Amino acid sequence: MLNLTEIKPCDELPTAEHLLLQELTHRINNELASTIGFVRLTAAQSTNSEVKAVLERVIQHINDFARIYRALQMPVDDGWIDAAKYLRELCRSISRAKLQHRGIDLVLIESDLQLSASRCWRLGMIVSELIANASRHAFGGGGGTIQVELLDRDDFVQCTITDDGTGSHNIRPGQGLRIIRSLAGDLGGTIEHFSGNTGTRTILCFPLQGAGVGGAQTCLNLTGAGTA
Repeated sequence: MLNLTEIKPCDELPTAEHLLLQELTHRINNELASTIGFVRLTAAQSTNSEVKAVLERVIQHINDFARIYRALQMPVDDGWIDAAKYLRELCRSISRAKLQHRGIDLVLIESDLQLSASRCWRLGMIVSELIANASRHAFGGGGGTIQVELLDRDDFVQCTITDDGTGSHNIRPGQGLRIIRSLAGDLGGTIEHFSGNTGTRTILCFPLQGAGVGGAQTCLNLTGAGTA
């Protein structure tokens, strides 16, 4: 079921930006819900079982995108969030919506970690954009693997995004990379890129600010994962 919650005002943004974000989320919610309703109606009117099955897959695909938007919406408050669980759900939705049909595996190596909602949201925005960059530029027309690794380094968080493609080193800095650097700056962190013929690695580091909870690592291949 599609359920995109509207972004509520956040104290760190001007009122005009609050309204813009609220209206944008409201429109995305309405348009996706309208699209799903139209597809469901079309499926109900069809007498062909194969057509019905295909349209159900379309509905699932749209819902996968809706889950990405929901995960990346600005938090309402700044309470603590399970960062590993947050990234797991975000990466699973990205894999279903954007990667698995292209033969790109997405692997998450996670550590137990808690972050404030605002810092977790910025982390998610950065990870989402870096996965998008890798999927667009690293693999050409073929498949490959993107790995996201989240580590608790006692005083700071390290998140590493690696791909085994060959094209990412040809990327010219654009709006996406500027946004990534801006978000990393908001976290008080740094971001470094390393590219070569065997792939690209991007390392984001930012301080925990007393919010870390260490634990064992878990490795998950999110490609083809079932519906959460």
